[in-house]
Amino acid sequence: MSEEVLIPKMKRLDVKQKRIKIPVNNFILVILCTLLIICSTFINIDIKHYIIPNGFSFGKTFTSEDFIYSFSIIPQIPVLMFTCSVLGRKLSVTCVCLYIILGLFAFPFFALGGGLGYAGEYSFGYILAFILGVWVAGSFLNKKYSFMYMILASILGVLAIHICGIIYMIVLAFIKGDGKMFMQTWISAQSGLKVVYDIVLSFIGILIGKYIHEFFKFLAD
Repeated sequence: MSEEVLIPKMKRLDVKQKRIKIPVNNFILVILCTLLIICSTFINIDIKHYIIPNGFSFGKTFTSEDFIYSFSIIPQIPVLMFTCSVLGRKLSVTCVCLYIILGLFAFPFFALGGGLGYAGEYSFGYILAFILGVWVAGSFLNKKYSFMYMILASILGVLAIHICGIIYMIVLAFIKGDGKMFMQTWISAQSGLKVVYDIVLSFIGILIGKYIHEFFKFLAD
């Protein structure tokens, strides 16, 4: 037998390195939407609407202010849902991760500051839950931009953020030894009526983001 038969030829494997290609347009949109999330942290919207005051009866005297309810909200969660609607699930998660990393290691972007020590703040659970919120909302929007899916995206996306934020706060409160009364007051202030406003404004944000998403899709085609 020849030497070539006894010794099989070694096949050379050409390993091709896969390069991750990030379109410039996506990169720009991620940066812009991350800046939008940062800016929304420092915006305060005062919402006023009519209500029926407690103990209302025709025999009592009320002023016009008794029939007006004023509520202040930071529109960060609706902006997140808007971003999710425009960019989709993966890129919106990228925006949130970038926002968290910058807030923890670079700049005080969060509502009460920033830095690694911010993990000890009760509100940090909401920030971490932003990732889950846009993932849940994006999962519905990736299927179809129908009216029902947009409603589900806004409701379940907002609830995911608030539920995870509350759980984080409760665990942290137990560690710090804060009482039940503190937890109830904190939950009422951060996730009481605010949940309803977040859902309504998030649906509006998703609806606006839908048309912007379709516009960018049209340009890409």
